[in-house]
Amino acid sequence: MADREKAPGAVRQITSLTNPVVKDIRALAMKKAREETGQFLGEGLKLVTDALEEHWPIAAVAYAPAVRDQPHVAKAAAAVRARGGDVLEMSEAVLAKITRRDNPQMVVGVFGQRLRPLADVKVGEGEVWVALEEVRDPGNLGTIIRTVDSVGAKGVVLIGDTCDPFSFEAVRATMGSLFHVPLVKTGRDAFVAWARASGVRLVGTHLKATHDYRKVEAHAPTVLVMGNEQAGLSEPMSAACDVRVKIPMAGRADSLNLAVATGVMLYELRRNSL
Repeated sequence: MADREKAPGAVRQITSLTNPVVKDIRALAMKKAREETGQFLGEGLKLVTDALEEHWPIAAVAYAPAVRDQPHVAKAAAAVRARGGDVLEMSEAVLAKITRRDNPQMVVGVFGQRLRPLADVKVGEGEVWVALEEVRDPGNLGTIIRTVDSVGAKGVVLIGDTCDPFSFEAVRATMGSLFHVPLVKTGRDAFVAWARASGVRLVGTHLKATHDYRKVEAHAPTVLVMGNEQAGLSEPMSAACDVRVKIPMAGRADSLNLAVATGVMLYELRRNSL
C-alpha cells in the first residue's frame, strides 16, 4: 500500500472512492481477498492500539481529518509509521464506504493475520482453552474470543469448517481481544489426536449429557469443546470428550446461544478452579 510518489513516512490524503488503495482495503471484506493477502480490516482506535501493544503486523492505519490532531491518534499513527506501515488520512465518506457503516469510527487499521500451529499449544495445569467445532456465526465467534480473554482462558481452537475469525463482523465483536487470544485452526481428527497425545481433558456440552456442568473439577489441563449453533457437537467429537455436561434449562427454551453457553461454562470452570 506504499505510495511511491510520496516521501517515506508521509501521510497520504485520500478523498476519492475510486482510489486504488480504497479498492484494496474494501476488498478485505471478502474472505478470498483476506486469504490472498493474509490481511484483515479492523475498526476503531482501540483495535489499533491493542494491535500495537501486542506487536501485531499493521500494514496501514487510516483516520478522518477530524481526529488527526488527537494525541492518541497521532501516537498510534507515528507507531505504525515507525514499523513501516502506511498512514492514510481519509474523508468520512471514504471511511463509511470501507466499513459499510453510515457512522463509521474515525480510525481503521489493516492488520496481518496470525494463527498458531496446534503442535505448539501446551495446556498447563489449571489452564483452559476453548475448541469450537464448525461455528458459523461471526458474531458468536467474536464474542467467544472476547469472553475467553475476559475470563483468563488461554486460547481458541477452530475445528473444521468454521467462519473466518478475521472477518469484519468477527473482529468487531472481539472488541480488541483478537489481539490477546491465540487462535488455532485444525481438523477434527488432528485435534483429537493432539488432545490424546497432550494428555488434556476434553469437556463438551451435550443435550443428552447427565453430568452437572457445575461439578466439573477444573484443575486438570482442560479444553472446553463447543459445537456449532444448530447441531451442537458432532457425534465423533462428542464421543471423544472425556466429560460431557449439560446446562439445565429452567424455562421453555431448549438451548442457549452458543456464545452465552460458552461464557456460562468458562466462568463455571473458573469458579471451580479458585
